[in-house]
Amino acid sequence: MAAKRSLWYAFIRTVVRNLFFKLRAGGLRSVDEKNVPMEGGIIVAPNHLSHLDPPSVACGMKRQLTFMAKEELFRGFFGKLIRSLNAFPVRRGETDTQSIRKSIEFLNDGRALLIFPEGTRGEGKHLLPINRGVAMLAKRTGVPVVPVGIVGSHIILPKGQKKIKRHCLTLVYGEPFTYASVAVHASEKENREAFSQELARRIVALCASEGLTLGMPEAE
Repeated sequence: MAAKRSLWYAFIRTVVRNLFFKLRAGGLRSVDEKNVPMEGGIIVAPNHLSHLDPPSVACGMKRQLTFMAKEELFRGFFGKLIRSLNAFPVRRGETDTQSIRKSIEFLNDGRALLIFPEGTRGEGKHLLPINRGVAMLAKRTGVPVVPVGIVGSHIILPKGQKKIKRHCLTLVYGEPFTYASVAVHASEKENREAFSQELARRIVALCASEGLTLGMPEAE
């Protein structure tokens, strides 16, 4: 079953990358993918400006991803499709213990888990505050966090728009870091804030390296 699922994921990724991103959207390029560990559990943490962000990250990196997606998407044919591509639901705006347990299980099992730290799409001017759940997962599992800058999805399909514009989308992968590497303060609140600020700083810097200027989120 695992082999079939992997082949299905690879097939869909190839189709979407070639038919949509390359032919329809205007291109997809990855920068410094060498920073993505190819083995062991990792959290892949990009900025979020468009509905195109999840498939772009999946198509732009060689490693197979497991996705955390909002519960509303798991309906009808589309819900069955994303489940077949390793997505699982999360209830936004509340503590979802089941999705947290699944995330920890997947990371401990050595999977690459895609999480958008902002929790929802931003407006394109500032990075939204980092969700506390990312720090919690990074702390409890100890896995590396790979910051990612997504540049161009806000041009191809901006928030609130339905018409596709042609533009090359770029993914910039930053060096991984761990929660423990920044948790050097006396209190857990300070450590969590230090982790969130470091993750935000890295994402903002990656976006800036490809021409997208985002402001830093406000501290807690």
